[in-house]
Amino acid sequence: MSDDSPPDTDATGFSVRTVAERIGIPTATLRSWNQRYSIGPSEHRRGRHRLYSEADIARLERMVLLVRSGSSPARAAESVRGRLSVAGDHASLLEAAFASDPGTVQSLLLAHIRASGVVDTWDRLCRPAFAEIVQRQGAGEGCIDVEHVLSWCITAALHRAIPPPTDASAATVLLACTSGEAHSLPLEVLRAALAERHVAANMLGPNVPTPALGDALDRSAPGSTAVLWSQQESTALLSAVRKCAERGARVLLAGPGWQDIPTPDPAEFVDDLQSALSELLGAHTAEVTVSGG
Repeated sequence: MSDDSPPDTDATGFSVRTVAERIGIPTATLRSWNQRYSIGPSEHRRGRHRLYSEADIARLERMVLLVRSGSSPARAAESVRGRLSVAGDHASLLEAAFASDPGTVQSLLLAHIRASGVVDTWDRLCRPAFAEIVQRQGAGEGCIDVEHVLSWCITAALHRAIPPPTDASAATVLLACTSGEAHSLPLEVLRAALAERHVAANMLGPNVPTPALGDALDRSAPGSTAVLWSQQESTALLSAVRKCAERGARVLLAGPGWQDIPTPDPAEFVDDLQSALSELLGAHTAEVTVSGG
């Protein structure tokens, strides 16, 4: 059967050639795994091109990880068969995280991101998983390590599914944790959700010194918006807000650290991912309209 096929789309699925290039194995191996272990395209119909779904690809990516780690193809196939998450299935995600199996955690996350998008994955899969971890911690179970594993895997999966832009110099969104703040995962989620909607952001990450915010805005496009994340009140730094405002940036305050202090002028508080997205996408649309008109 020829590997030539029409352009891949989410509606039609992905050809064997595209999948082979995407995960870095020969097309002959894909066909062999399909014939021997039934790890293949769910949309394959007799006489038609083999069409792989995103879930099929996530299963294959997990199998490749296992084989490269020394597992036999047969054992790897048995391990991955039927383990992909359905929408909002945080139990499987936690099972893999508690088993210290980051490969499976990432495969589950990638499948969910590709099938349902960043916001849905965060709200229906990741947040419930974190909530259960916190509940277990409150009951005395030692699982802070699991929280860190899950956080790292989410960041890795987001970068893999929706890579950061190669050049963010023209981005009008700056994402930064305030000085002393190490919890950057919510900003990673926001970055990916924006990129999913074709809006680039300059991500500075955790623990950004206040002077560095000014330096970054000096290098940013005019009329930028700075999103400052604070997890706790001790890192809700008004000096960071003033530094951004001095550079003429619009300032959005995100995270629970800002909730118990009066919102300083001219900053605005956004209380969840969807609110932040709405504010930033609205500003981007207005900017495009003005520049285009």
